[in-house]
Amino acid sequence: MTSKTKRTQRDYSLAFKLSVVDQIEKGEMTYKQAQARYGIQGRSTVLTWLRKHGRLNWTDSTSINRHQRGICMPTEKSKPTPEQRIKELEQQLAEEKLKAQFFEGVVKVLNDDFGVSISKKRLAILSRKNRSKGST
Repeated sequence: MTSKTKRTQRDYSLAFKLSVVDQIEKGEMTYKQAQARYGIQGRSTVLTWLRKHGRLNWTDSTSINRHQRGICMPTEKSKPTPEQRIKELEQQLAEEKLKAQFFEGVVKVLNDDFGVSISKKRLAILSRKNRSKGST
């Protein structure tokens, strides 16, 4: 008399989990095909492995549904390391400095070549004049 016992998550080795996750992320099979192929009973077991051990972002349910239908793969994980974030912010700062230099150059050309003086005070006065003209 042999009784069949249901397999639990604890029955799967880390190597097995990583192998299944790797096969899914390479596109060799979907997570549902992996469940059927390896007899994994839990409906979300493989998805849990993908979230925990995978290199892709499987947390967005819409990505999972699209992947399930074969439309697309989920996106790469987007949380950068502090070093990556610092580098990104430094690049943004350099771009903003270039923009500021460009606009300062435009103001200088307008002033030097065309005699147009643009300053914060001048812009505020023009803005007030335009408002008062509209109200009369």
